[in-house]
This record gives sequence, structure tokens and C-alpha cells, in this order.
Amino acid sequence: MDTDFLVIGAGVAGLRAAIELAAEGQVLVLAKDRIEESSSQYAQGGIAAALSDEDQIELHEQDTLAAGDGLCDPAAVRILVQEGPRAIEELIEWGVQFDREGSKLAFTREGAHSRRRVLHAHGDSTGREILRVLYQKASSLANIRFYTFSAVTDLLLSNGEVVGAVACDERRGESIRIRARATLLATGGLGRVYKDTTNPDVATGDGVAVAYQAGAEISDLEFVQFHPTALHLPNAPRFLLSEALRGEGAYLRNHAGERFMSRYHPLGELAPRDVVSRAIVREMQREGKDHVFLDLTHLPADFIRRRFPRIYQTCLEHGIDLTREPAPVAPAAHYAMGGVRTDLDGRSSLPGLYAAGEVACTGVHGANRLASNSLLEGIVYGARAGRAMKERAGYPLRDGELPDVVLFPQTTEEELRDLASAKCGIIRDGNGLREALEQLQRIPCTRLQTPNRQVFELRSIFTVLQLIAQCALAREESRGAHYRADFPEKRPEFQKHSVIRKGHPVRFV
Repeated sequence: MDTDFLVIGAGVAGLRAAIELAAEGQVLVLAKDRIEESSSQYAQGGIAAALSDEDQIELHEQDTLAAGDGLCDPAAVRILVQEGPRAIEELIEWGVQFDREGSKLAFTREGAHSRRRVLHAHGDSTGREILRVLYQKASSLANIRFYTFSAVTDLLLSNGEVVGAVACDERRGESIRIRARATLLATGGLGRVYKDTTNPDVATGDGVAVAYQAGAEISDLEFVQFHPTALHLPNAPRFLLSEALRGEGAYLRNHAGERFMSRYHPLGELAPRDVVSRAIVREMQREGKDHVFLDLTHLPADFIRRRFPRIYQTCLEHGIDLTREPAPVAPAAHYAMGGVRTDLDGRSSLPGLYAAGEVACTGVHGANRLASNSLLEGIVYGARAGRAMKERAGYPLRDGELPDVVLFPQTTEEELRDLASAKCGIIRDGNGLREALEQLQRIPCTRLQTPNRQVFELRSIFTVLQLIAQCALAREESRGAHYRADFPEKRPEFQKHSVIRKGHPVRFV
């Protein structure tokens, strides 16, 4: 199969890039599942931009830099906050229905934001609304084709350049080779590496895994953000209970009914995510419990139902009425700050390969992402990557080879996810990380005659978990979302980005 531009992933970043590319040639958008199934779809919190009268671009910039704990790339942040307002206006022109108060856009505040600057759609369905409009826009452009139920399994290489990809077509039960002049990874996150995650089932880190196998540089993968408040009920999905609930006044309580956040941070419930997640873990350890409680019962019932319709309804389906009782919550893997290392236009270290959105690492989030900057990143950097890919419009289509013999680990997803959560989770230490790497190295890998999507995903999880453990072991400090119990302080010599590529140890730049 041939195309001018291959976009792997149909979330916000992938669709925005495809729209940018449509005028330049044929665009093939590869979706792993249904078009609707991406992390963007689940993003309830909102999208942040300095658009309100009381806000300034510089304030959004300062808040992003503060959350990133010394590791944000200032140029990447400046692009995000400067291009954000125009990107939002464009979405509105295309038909995104953000919530309003009368005729004015309704801005809300979330953790670690100094101003009310977060826009929502339908209360808590912001990602879904943005995706709806981007898909509608992309579908109206003749040059864009969609190919669903096809997971990327490898990149194709020719003389060190990426010239396309291989995908596992679930419906036909076969691998397909796609040649392209430029390839964009917009595959989203890697939350399924962990036992508890707010991410959809498709978030198995495929983009990072295939880029690494092909020889691309991967950066800052030790920084995995755990959302502090995922619904914690037996046999229920780890549904995210948005930051916006605490932004609107929800309390965190332990099993004794005490509000405990003031013991850990002056901002209390509105402290940065990594602080809140660690505080919850400590309270759970102290009490010997597997959850704490998120309490909204002091807020007006009609406000809760109106402001958070999707969250309210989902909790109700699981037997929790948020207007009457607190919800059991615990942290869950939510977002990867690290990923495929790119420049400010989405170019990876391999010619022909680009990345945008959560799979990429521009340095915009540093060591910890600010709430509601991820949808904005997908839009802003998806568009930038799309523009940059046009530079390869005149390149010839070439046949490529797989980077390596394809081997599959002889283990189960459950074993890997248990290991990730136990040794590479919210609180880590050197011994645990070394044990994790030793266990992973002992797992045999073999060829398979007829691999399916599940075993390819298992290979991705196996690869990504090794990378997280290696990078976390190399970073002998605590910073942002990476916390080492044996190195609890920040160290100035680690105010650098970790970089790893195949066949080379972790280095810091």
C-alpha cells in the first residue's frame, strides 16, 4: 500500500496533522481500533489557553514551567502558549462547541493554574467534542483516507531513513506494508504498561516501542504522570475523576474522614498532580487501604449534575451517587511526559519519521505536565508536524526493511503490568528498578508463526517497561512525576533530559 503521508493514530494530534497535510498529497490515517477509540476521546478535563480577559500568555507560560519542575524546554512552552489561543479560535471556527456563560466562553480553573483558563465542552467531554469536529473536518477532505483496526508493529527502514511502516490488519488477519514519503507517529500514550490506568486499552506504547526498535532517540520516559483520582472499585474500569472536580471544590478524605492534603502541600487539593498522587499513596500505606475518598457532598447537587454530567452518570452506573456519598479513588497511570525525542516541528532523530502528541517528547511538559495542556499540545504540535512533513513531498517512495528479527516475550500482560506497578510506579527505588530489569532480562523471546495484535501489544509493553526502568534507574534524583525514595531530593546535575537509543546506555543532555 502506498501513500504520500502516513499518519499513525487518529487522536487529536494525528487528525490535526492530517488536516494540515491534505492539500499537499494523499494522507493515510491508520487507527488501531475504531476511529473514536483514543485517549483524546477520554480527555474530560479540558483544554487550556490564555484567552480570558484576566489572563496573559506569560502567566500560562509561568504555570507550565513551574509544573515542569525545571525540565521544560522554554522554547517548546513558548510555542504552546503563543500558538494555543489561535488554535482554539480555529477549532471554534470549525464547529467545536465549548461551554459558554451567555455568549462568553466559560473558563474554569484546575490544579496548578494561576487563572481560570480551561475550556470545557459538554461539562466533561472536551476531548470527545474536539475529536468529533476534527474527524468531521478530515472526512470532508478528499485526500484523507482512514484505515481502521490496524496497529503499527514496525517501521520500515532504508539506509537509516524511515520509509513507511508495517501494520497488523486485525480484520484480514495479516500484516500490511505501507510505503510513505513521511511517517508521523501520533499513537498516544503507554498507560496500559501499568495495572491501573485511566487510558483506553489501545494505549500500549506502540509508537515509542517501534521508534526505539528502529533506532530513534527516546527521551524522558521515566516521567509517567499518575492521575491522583481514578475511580477505584472492584471490576470497574479506572474511570478518571477529573482534576476539575477539585478545581470546583471537591475534598480528598482518608478513611478516618479527615482532609489530609494540607499536611503535604500549602495548595491542598489543588497541589500539582505528582504531589497529590504521592500524598494519596502515603495515606493509603499509613491506613493499610487501597483507596481514599473524593468528597463532593458539600457542593450543590444540581451543580454537580450540570457541571459534570458524564462523571456523575458513570459513577451512578457503578453505584456511587456523588451528590450523596464520596467516591473511592486511587492514583492510576495517566500520561507520559516522555516519548520519541523530537524538535519543535515534530522531527525525530531518524529522517522521515515525525511524532506529535503524547507519543512525542518536545520537552514542553518537562518532568510533570500541567493539567489540560495535553489536548492543546496535540492541536498545536500536530499542526506543526503536519507543516514540517510537507518538506518530504517530493521524496521518492522506497521499499524498506524491518529493523530487526521480530521476537515476542514469553510472558503475560498481567505479569508485566504487575511488575510495572510494583517496581516502576509512583514511588521507586534503585533496588526495585534493578530487580525489575533483572526479571525482564530473564524472560525468553521467540519468533511466532502467526502473531496477532495482542502479542504485538505485549511486545510493546515489554519494550516500553524496560525503557522506563532503565531511565528511572539512571535518574538518581526526585523531580516532577519521578520520585526515588533513595534519592528524595532534586539534584542540579540531573536538570537535563534523559536520552536512550537502541544499543546505547541512558545519557543526559
